[in-house]
Amino acid sequence: MLELKNIKKTFGGRLVLDGISLQIEEGEIVSMLGLSGSGKTTLLNIILGLVPMDSGSIIYNGTDISKVPMKKRGFNIVFQDYALFPNLNAYKNIVYGLKNKPDLLSKEELEDIIDFLELRPHLSKKIEQLSGGQKQRVALARTLVTKPKILLLDEPLSALDGVIKETIKDRIKAITQKYKITTIIVTHDPEEALTISHKVLIIDKGIISQYGTPKEVINKPNNSFVEEFIVHQLQIKRDNIYNLFGECYA
Repeated sequence: MLELKNIKKTFGGRLVLDGISLQIEEGEIVSMLGLSGSGKTTLLNIILGLVPMDSGSIIYNGTDISKVPMKKRGFNIVFQDYALFPNLNAYKNIVYGLKNKPDLLSKEELEDIIDFLELRPHLSKKIEQLSGGQKQRVALARTLVTKPKILLLDEPLSALDGVIKETIKDRIKAITQKYKITTIIVTHDPEEALTISHKVLIIDKGIISQYGTPKEVINKPNNSFVEEFIVHQLQIKRDNIYNLFGECYA
């Protein structure tokens, strides 16, 4: 379990996060949802260990990791732009993280990840030859081979559309289930958050507006911001959201 306790962060005298506290259970998909500048990406980077917090604590499975360096936390991230190496083919990108840890993953485990993400036909391709969805799958595979304790995804669907977006969404759900990885996603899109997550964290101006299941967020919004952000942005009535995305709330 990952627990955040009273996390605060300022940048240039501006309060970006103001007392964020929540718990994420093992194997859950949690989406951090909010407007641009709400603090969601800062919170993701604090969990990763990329950005220090001003105060508060991060507890993972009962151990305080607040001062543990990023490289020793065992978390990993897929960035919005994939951050693939253009000079390496797909396969070399996937195994890049194993260069200094050759015994971390067995050959069978590596082959399983490649096949699970349906990347075998693309292993010898240059990055520029891959579609957006294929690049996203390569980035996911490169992260999975490092056996992360927590998988962090920064706007994983923002560069995709249509069928490709739905395919990657299904892949993320399947990864969480198959490998039992706790997954935290940053998104600005309410529909993405509601249809992919077990729980949704809605942040407004550095504070938690609501944290709960998609069903709870839709049926019992905590305040007018949640109501407007979720319902009005989707431009459909609350009752219809459940009908449209109902299977996600079971």
